[in-house]
Amino acid sequence: MEDKISVIVCTYNQETTIARTLDSILMQQCHVPYEIVIGEDCSTDKTPDICRQYAEQHPDTIRLIENKHNKGLINNYFDCLLSCQGNYIADCAGDDFWTDPQKLEKEVRIFETHKHVTLVHTDWEYYDESSKTTYPSPQKPFTAPITSGKDMLVAIITQTSIPVIHLCTSLYRKDIVCQALHDDEYLFRNKEFGCEDIQIIFLMALHGDIAYIADKTLNYSVGHESVSCSNDHIKQFRFTKGVSSLSHYLAEKYHIDHPDIARYFSQRITALAMHAFREHDASLFAETQKCEKEWHVHRNTTIRTLFFIMRHEWLWTMGLQFRKSFVALKRLFH
Repeated sequence: MEDKISVIVCTYNQETTIARTLDSILMQQCHVPYEIVIGEDCSTDKTPDICRQYAEQHPDTIRLIENKHNKGLINNYFDCLLSCQGNYIADCAGDDFWTDPQKLEKEVRIFETHKHVTLVHTDWEYYDESSKTTYPSPQKPFTAPITSGKDMLVAIITQTSIPVIHLCTSLYRKDIVCQALHDDEYLFRNKEFGCEDIQIIFLMALHGDIAYIADKTLNYSVGHESVSCSNDHIKQFRFTKGVSSLSHYLAEKYHIDHPDIARYFSQRITALAMHAFREHDASLFAETQKCEKEWHVHRNTTIRTLFFIMRHEWLWTMGLQFRKSFVALKRLFH
């Protein structure tokens, strides 16, 4: 069967950025044919109109899937993936954009010469939407040209501030994900996990080698409200809990035990407790306590202190007042 690449673009209410995303994919110069599969998830702005225009202008390249109801990111993504015709999958979020017209070419060449590679990824930069400027992403922990995927599993499970692999820079093998999706639909379809990328990256690393290209190929859009970065403590609580629950599921299912994993879950309980504290929400505190038991977290001094404060309403109220005064003073002197 002839090789083909499918590029997934999931989009919802991104009228100001979706054209930029599609243009960055259409500029690709690759000897392997590629298609663009757009999953338009019932946007309420002009995003559907823009997607239709691009599909009409590029009928041989773009396949537009207009959902009849809003599926959410996870189901939208994996429904698009199952409809892909390519044996290699790439994706680019509807607010990000590729910057290297040779991205796909460089990545597919590695697959053609390294049969044990399951995923190729690259360097990337942040793109600030407000200032229209870029700045480098943090140093990656795995920058060797080829790394055994099994050496990366702990780091993939415990990633917190930066992704070990940014999936929007990647090209990966479709058959591995399709088989895993068939064997364990819960791992991919559980909406509470809150993301679609960690599962894919983990499975690619579990089943082969991971290749890295040092070239920057992606501008990752920041400076706006998103699923993974919100000023709303409840939304951030839900995202943190979901991703942490996914990490716990992977660690348990594949029997991965490491001191870094224990530290990771301790940090996640601290993060959940802080969101509950700031929101002054007893129900979130109860959820945090439940997660602590499920994830078998050993309480450190920080967790014990936070839990003690939130068990006593008067201490909780006093703590919030102290924090408010501290933040005000900090702003005053900066």
